[in-house]
Amino acid sequence: MKAIYIAGLFLLVLIISGCTETNENLANEQNEREAKANELVLAVGGEPEEGFDPTTGWGRYGSPLFQSTLLVREQDLSITGDLAEDYEVSDDGQTWTVTLREDALFSDGEPVTADDVIFTFETAMESGSIVDVTMVDTIEKLDDFTVQFLLEHPLSTFTSLLVTTGIVPKHAYDENYQETPIGSGPYQLVQWDKGQQLIVKENPHYYGEKPNFEKLTFLFLAEDTAFAAARAGEVDVVSVPSIFAKEDVPGMDLVVLDSVDNRGIMFPFPPDEETGEGNTIGNDVTADPVIREAINQAVDRQALVNGVLDGYGSPAYTNVDGLPWWNDETVIADADMEGAKELLDASGWHETEDGIREKEGLRAEFTLLYPADDVIRQSLSLAFADMIKPLGIDVATEGKSWSELESLVHSHPVMMGWGSHDPIEIYNLYHSDMQGEGWFNANFYNNQAVDKYMEQALQASTEEEAIEYWQKAQWDGEIGLSAKGDASWAWLVNLHHLYFVREGLDIGEQKIQPHGHGWPVTDFITQWKWVD
Repeated sequence: MKAIYIAGLFLLVLIISGCTETNENLANEQNEREAKANELVLAVGGEPEEGFDPTTGWGRYGSPLFQSTLLVREQDLSITGDLAEDYEVSDDGQTWTVTLREDALFSDGEPVTADDVIFTFETAMESGSIVDVTMVDTIEKLDDFTVQFLLEHPLSTFTSLLVTTGIVPKHAYDENYQETPIGSGPYQLVQWDKGQQLIVKENPHYYGEKPNFEKLTFLFLAEDTAFAAARAGEVDVVSVPSIFAKEDVPGMDLVVLDSVDNRGIMFPFPPDEETGEGNTIGNDVTADPVIREAINQAVDRQALVNGVLDGYGSPAYTNVDGLPWWNDETVIADADMEGAKELLDASGWHETEDGIREKEGLRAEFTLLYPADDVIRQSLSLAFADMIKPLGIDVATEGKSWSELESLVHSHPVMMGWGSHDPIEIYNLYHSDMQGEGWFNANFYNNQAVDKYMEQALQASTEEEAIEYWQKAQWDGEIGLSAKGDASWAWLVNLHHLYFVREGLDIGEQKIQPHGHGWPVTDFITQWKWVD
């Protein structure tokens, strides 16, 4: 009897012990689920090789994440204050006075003051980077939370600089800042394993809307690897090219976002000419406006969207389609091959026996260049060449490295891509003062009347007042830089930005996406949340 009692007692201990372990396991699983509910794993773009320093360009496309900016663009692209509680522009448009909120702290607990704002922009001036602050004459501190910018001339696009430049801390900025950023944004950097991942956590001192996710892990994966990770359930948000968009990914939904991330062909504008340095600018064939007009008229943009982008895109007519400063009168009736042929016939471009047109001994042929490592641009180039061949224009295609393109871009048509929330991009691509300035106006476009409109846009007091002039620069009914006017580009498509997103994760309303650099989808990441 005693033996039976002991055996029963032993069994009871085992049962209790087993239940305890089971309960502990359940508790651990519950804790693990709750922890994972507070963190996300993302593969939404490439690794910023230059690091995370806004004074050298970090954050120009999308949120700087670690830093906050004086102003921000909302989903409708309107501008509101962020670090700036208020700002005023003088009647002459040259003096901008910015009042800072007084409750903003950097992630190390130090306050954000006027000194930090001045330090940020002065550092950007000295860096000589892509952050253009050349229009700023002086920056003055009026008090600890008020800064005054004096510009060399009125500039309606100055707001964009205040939207895209994250403020860095004067007290904690050194030569290693790009790898160890401190800022007043919603997140702070924890760990950066170069080439692999970036881990960030919530900034406890952030003054804005508290993020719903305490930890984010950004994975730097090739497109096919990122897609495989999504199918394996290892990421919560992944950006994908269109070739993966129609695949089934268990537990994830496809999110399609409109963008102004465009692709188009830049045609050398003047005839062939050798510069004093022995370089060539211009192209005799594309210098003929009828060639450029006929191509714009003949190309079938929707067919390129359907065939190359698998339907995930839209026809493009300028570099600013869909933005507030876009002139929708620039939309032309394309895919008109017969109309384009008549244009060429009437201007003396006659077909020869081999089907290629000639005019006064000049054959209608050129080589279209594209970045060799870009599959979409290669596919667009090949499709374009086939599409235009029936027009009697022979287009060869060739992939080049970016360093090779740098010396060829002035004399060869090139498949380019742009797309920004800053209207200054129109000026950079088309104003004659920007001819040959790096990749800006690399085709040496020149129209003094269009220049005048763009100058009036820049000199306007506000971005809203400038819109009329930006639109007239594109097309005023008689002249313009668009396909209805000089047609120095054949804009082809705007890409859709595609993401697979974990079911139940709401990434909120997004604004039209800019060009694909950076992580624009994270712009409103503090609003991301789980939903039932």
